[in-house]
Formats: sequence, C-alpha cells, structure tokens
Amino acid sequence: MNTPVPSPLIDARQLALDTALQLLQQAGAYLPEAEPYSAEWLQGVLDALCDLSSKDALTGLVNRRSFEMAMAREIDRVARSGEPALLLVLDIDHFKAVNDTHGHAAGDLVIQAVSRAISDVVRPMDTVARVGGEEFAIILPNCPSSFGQTVAERMREQVARLPVEVAPGKSISVTISVGGAFAPQWVRSSSLLWMERADRQLYRAKAEGRNRTCMEAQMESLVSAEEKGMLFAATQLQDSE
Repeated sequence: MNTPVPSPLIDARQLALDTALQLLQQAGAYLPEAEPYSAEWLQGVLDALCDLSSKDALTGLVNRRSFEMAMAREIDRVARSGEPALLLVLDIDHFKAVNDTHGHAAGDLVIQAVSRAISDVVRPMDTVARVGGEEFAIILPNCPSSFGQTVAERMREQVARLPVEVAPGKSISVTISVGGAFAPQWVRSSSLLWMERADRQLYRAKAEGRNRTCMEAQMESLVSAEEKGMLFAATQLQDSE
C-alpha cells in the first residue's frame, strides 16, 4: 500500500489576499497586531472574514444565513431535549413611509436604532438577526411559555418609547409588530415550519392594527401533518437500522 505523499506547505506570502484585505478594511474590521503573513496574522484574517460573512453590515446583528443555521440547531436541540424555544419575528411599522418622507439614510438610522433597542432586552444566549429590509427575528432558547408574551411586549414597548434622530434636531418615533411561536417539543420539525407559524402571528398583529404582539397559543402548537411525516420517517429509519 502506497503511503500518500503530503503536499508541501506553501509560503503564506504566495496567497492572493488583496481583495480580502480591502473588503475587511472597508468593513472597518480589526486585524491582530502581528507580523503580516504570520500564523497569528492569518488566523486573524480568517476570523475577521468569518465574522464578516455571518453579520449584517448595517446593524452588526446576525444575518439571515447564520440565523437559519441557528434555527436548525435549535430545532434539533428542542427535539432532543424537550426544552421550550420561542421564535419571535417583527417588522417596523409603516417603514416605507419613513423612507418616503425622510429618505433612505433616515431609514437606515431607524433600522439601527430598532436593532439596538431589541438587543437591549434579550439575554446573551438569545440570537437576534436582521433577516430582511426592516424585518428582524429572535430565537430564545429555553424560554417558558409563560414568558413569551412578556418578552415580546418588552421589545415592543422599548421601541415605541425610543426617539430616533433622523436629522439634526429632528426625531421621529416608530413602532413594531411582533409575532411569536414556540417550536414543537420532542418533535423533529423544520426551520421553515417554525418560521411559518411565527409569521402567521406577525400577519395577525399587522391585521389587528400594528404596534402589538401576537403569540401562538400553546394549545395551538400541535404537530402538523408535515411534522408527523418527518417523525414517522425518522422512526422507520431507526427501526430498519
């Protein structure tokens, strides 16, 4: 049996990093104060690129791709542990009117202010993401059902009382609509089904007048036909092994 010959290590200075370094510089990323192309310096470049690819550029929150990965991990954890997990989705109310009246730069300031406000009322273990233009989502692991409405209302109130300065001497107030749903416990579900449940509550909050929170009742958090199919498929797979 022939032993494979390991490929020779290349000199790090042969790597074409100009584009990556320009991207990090434009994003304001910090690199370690180490000898360029040393192991410590290269690790810093890789870490900064990973951080940049997982964060929303405007708010610094987790971006949609990373959030979907976090949702998948949480769905798996809930299925194995049975611990409750809450998903909140929220929209800034009448956001188009903000852009039309005050300009897109003001819209960006509103998005940043809302992102800070909702981040201030969650736990370090929670995951807050910007998943669209004026859309945010939060995963709250190990969140009891009795606490769901409370934390959603706390976010809504935090935003509602926040003045956002959109120009020198000019502040406006904005509100949010929030929808929430718990992941089904002990059930192999999917991120898509969980998000659909929370979205239904968000649409209900908007339909009922906005600036409110709507939560899926625990008694309604039943196993859907799709989830039953996933559960039975997993059981049959285990039986055949």
